[in-house]
Amino acid sequence: MKRVFLSFKMENKKQVDGIRLLSWHKHVALEFYDESVRIAYNSENASYIRSRIRDKITRSSVTVGLLGQNTHQSDWVNWELTTSLELKKAVILMGLPNGPDKLILPRAVKGKPWHRWDVGQLQRLIEQAP
Repeated sequence: MKRVFLSFKMENKKQVDGIRLLSWHKHVALEFYDESVRIAYNSENASYIRSRIRDKITRSSVTVGLLGQNTHQSDWVNWELTTSLELKKAVILMGLPNGPDKLILPRAVKGKPWHRWDVGQLQRLIEQAP
């Protein structure tokens, strides 16, 4: 079973909650990890939260960056993607369902390819990830 860390901006949580339901599908062997962060990136609790998130990323097979219109503005998403790359995790970038045709990517993944929402493609990319 692949463990997938989901990186997203909190404003997209409702869409991400729908995506999490995929793990209950009988033909999908995925387990999703994430940390819904509502605390400012530079807050006093941030170092503790970063250590918890790093543990989840470490235990994951792949990180999926779920991208919305404003995801590039999230320091947390940028840190999660940077950490995933530093830990040599496969990173898949996918726009959220009904998302825009053009996106500004977070700094950590600037210039990397991203995919428009397609649940079948997402599953294939996760399965093919090292």
